[in-house]
Amino acid sequence: MRLHDRTLGRLPRPWRTLVDWLFTIAIAIAVVLVVETEVAKPFRIPSSSMEPTLHCARPAQGCEASYSDRVIACRLCYRIGSPSRGQIVVFNTPPAAAERCGAGGTYVKRLIGLPGDTIHEDAGGFISVNGKKLDEPYVTALARARDSYGDRTWQVPKGEYFMMGDNRGDSCDSRVWGTVPRDNLVGPLIVRYWPPSRLNVG
Repeated sequence: MRLHDRTLGRLPRPWRTLVDWLFTIAIAIAVVLVVETEVAKPFRIPSSSMEPTLHCARPAQGCEASYSDRVIACRLCYRIGSPSRGQIVVFNTPPAAAERCGAGGTYVKRLIGLPGDTIHEDAGGFISVNGKKLDEPYVTALARARDSYGDRTWQVPKGEYFMMGDNRGDSCDSRVWGTVPRDNLVGPLIVRYWPPSRLNVG
């Protein structure tokens, strides 16, 4: 007989049931905390910088939906693999983001530039990486029309990454506050789970 069973066996039945439930709940909470800390973590989309790929809730400026999308980032993914261009990534901003965007903390953007890349944005809002124009179907014509950052070029330092919002004209991103160190990357988005009508994996 296990120690847990021997201990419960000495208690009256109502108390055994209560302790058993409390023990089960404690284990469940511990598992959830471990998963959130080490494997995956949920986030809410707070701004319009990734519209229409990821929605934020009206009446906030630029937001298209009644509810903010909620997503899960894979913390474990970048421990066993490398970041890839085109991934939507959750990351902790460098200090300059708080100074230049009015808020720092955790952002969600698309990874555009890898270490060593040369990023160029032309006057029309189109992006080239190392001289090759990116195919970006996730950026709308309206987002490009509102973009006021081009014509500029950036060099991505070793060990750092260049992030941009899909809503190019309404995104305070690496074009403003610079690149993101590898250690600041939380992980790629793996699922959008809320609202249920917008459930999407990958």
